[in-house]
Amino acid sequence: MKPRQVISSSSLFQGLPEKDIDQIVAIAIERSYQKGESIFFEGEPGNGFYMVGEGKVKIFKMSLGGKEQILHIFGEGEIFGEVPVFHGMPFPASSETLAATRLLFFPRDAFVTLVTRNPSIALNMLAVLSMRLRRFTVQIENLSLKEVPARLAGYLLYLLEEQGREDYVELEISKGQLASLLGTIPETLSRIFAKMSEEGLIEVAGRRINILDRPGLEDRQQ
Repeated sequence: MKPRQVISSSSLFQGLPEKDIDQIVAIAIERSYQKGESIFFEGEPGNGFYMVGEGKVKIFKMSLGGKEQILHIFGEGEIFGEVPVFHGMPFPASSETLAATRLLFFPRDAFVTLVTRNPSIALNMLAVLSMRLRRFTVQIENLSLKEVPARLAGYLLYLLEEQGREDYVELEISKGQLASLLGTIPETLSRIFAKMSEEGLIEVAGRRINILDRPGLEDRQQ
């Protein structure tokens, strides 16, 4: 991992002058984790935020009954745990690596000092937070108002856009993790995959999902 390259290519810091990037690199702390390691737990002090350099991280909440609900999955260049940096409250959810992962940690005090001197960083962060809020609003809408088949159709269409492809997507998480992200159980998700395949909407080949009927999939997400 090259911290400077990760930082300068991130949407949070993209477009900043080199001198500002130098200051950000100076406060970043590299941390490495194995697959399945916890980064922070819900309720712990929010003493800084993270950026993914390599690997993947899930953000999740656990019910009293032990059921996991994945809220977000972040990959290279994306930040997480940033909200406590501003309001000084504990982390509102837990995080865990989905693969061997290398992160950049930005301590709260050092970052707040940096933002105070450079308002353009704050503007970039507001843009990222606005996008994050929009995604979270859509997720809440999907979980509360849509049935699981519509949630899956919407997620596959989202992956098409995110991965920049026309007729297939690659699942970067397991089907069990996808079930948790969509608010269901693996058995239900498997049945929906099978039904969509029978209907000619998709073709499942391991983690590759071929999109055979995009208009039909778009109708299904309604």
